[in-house]
Amino acid sequence: MPVKTVFRHHPGGGREAGNGGPPAGGRNGQGGRPRCAVYVANTSWYLYNFRLSLMQRMANEGWRVIAAAPRDGYSSRLTESGILYYPLPMSRKGMNPLAEIALLLRLYRLYAREHPALAHHFTMKPVIYGTIAARLAGVAAIVNAVTGLGYIFSSNGAKARVLRGVVSRAMRFIMDADNIRVIFQNPDDRDVFVSGGLLDPGRAVMIRGSGVDVDKFTPSPEREGGPVVLLCARMLRSKGVEELVEAARHLRKMNMPGQIVLAGQSDPGNPEAISEDQLRQWDEEGIVRWLGHRDDMPKIYAGAHIIALPSYREGVPRTLLEAAACGRAIVATDVPGCREIVRHGENGLLVPARNPRALSLALKTLMEDPCLRLRMGAKSREIAVSEFAQEHVIDLTLEVYAGLCGSLPH
Repeated sequence: MPVKTVFRHHPGGGREAGNGGPPAGGRNGQGGRPRCAVYVANTSWYLYNFRLSLMQRMANEGWRVIAAAPRDGYSSRLTESGILYYPLPMSRKGMNPLAEIALLLRLYRLYAREHPALAHHFTMKPVIYGTIAARLAGVAAIVNAVTGLGYIFSSNGAKARVLRGVVSRAMRFIMDADNIRVIFQNPDDRDVFVSGGLLDPGRAVMIRGSGVDVDKFTPSPEREGGPVVLLCARMLRSKGVEELVEAARHLRKMNMPGQIVLAGQSDPGNPEAISEDQLRQWDEEGIVRWLGHRDDMPKIYAGAHIIALPSYREGVPRTLLEAAACGRAIVATDVPGCREIVRHGENGLLVPARNPRALSLALKTLMEDPCLRLRMGAKSREIAVSEFAQEHVIDLTLEVYAGLCGSLPH
C-alpha cells in the first residue's frame, strides 16, 4: 500500500513532511490554493546555504515552496526558515538499481501529489531523476541548474567515463521538451551540453552563480601577522586541496612566513573525497591547519589575507564570490568557473590547474606584497557588488520562471 505524505507543523515555525494522514490540500490552482514550487537537491545543506533566499523570495511572492533533499544537519534549518521540507532518501554515489528506482518513484509521488507549477532541480542526480519524474507527473515548468559538471564530467577514470556515456544519453532524451530550461553558471559548461547535442541551445540559460549576500559578506582590514592563505571548500581532490598542500611545502622551503588554512569537511559521498585521517595528518605535521566545517564564514574570511581555490573545474564557486565580497585578493586556477570571478592581474592571479609550483609562486607574490593584495581586494569587492549580488541573481532566476509559468504572482 502506498505511503502518503502530509506536512506537519515544526516547532521552529516551518513544517516538515511526515507519513500518514490525509492529503495536504487540493489540486494546485484550485480553491484559492497558491501555486507550488518544488526545489530538489542532493543535500539539505546545499538548499539552505545556496538557495534559501530564492525560496524565501518565492514564498514572499505567494508561492507554496517545498524543499526536497536528503535529511542532514540543515533540514531542520529549512523548516525553521519557514520552508516546507520533504525528506528525500538519496545516495549521491550509489547506483543500486532498487534505490534509484525508489528515488524516482518518490519524486514522482511528490509531484503527482502536490501538482507543482514549477520544479527546480540542482546537481546531476536530482536533475536527471527530477526531470523524468516531473515530466511523468505533468509538471508545467521544469528548471534544471547545472552548478558544475562534477565528478562524472570532470574525471577521466573508467567509472566516470562509463557514467558519462549513460548520463549523456539520458540527457538527450529527457531534456527534449519545450517546458524545460537549463541554467548554466559558465559558458564552458553550457557549450559542453550544446555542442555535445545534449541540449537545444534555445533551452540553455546563463546565470553566473547563486549570488552572494554583499551585506553579510563585507570587507574588513587585514589582521596583523604573517599572511594567512585560506581555502574554503569541501575537502576533495578536484578542489585542488592536494596541490595546495604541496604548494605549502614549496613555500616552507622558501622560508615564507604565514599559514595555509583549510576550512571545510570531508565528503564521504563523493568519490574524490580526501579522508579525515589524511587531513588530520597534514594538520599534525604543521603543513596546513585544518579547521573542519565552519558556519562563521564572514569571520573566517576576515582572518585571511588571501583566498585560494586551485580547483580543476567549477560552476561559479560560492567561496570565491564570498571572498570577493569580503574584499580579498584571490589565487585560483585558470579553469571554467574560477575565471568567471577572478580577472588575472585585477582582483587576483590565475594559475594552471594541477601545478603546485605555479600555485606557490602566485601565493608568494601576494604574500610579499600587501599593497597589491589591498588593491586587488578592492577590485574583488567591486566585482562582487556589480555582477554577483544575490538579489540580481534571484531576479534573473525569476525571469526564467516567468518565461515558463507566464507570470510570477500567485
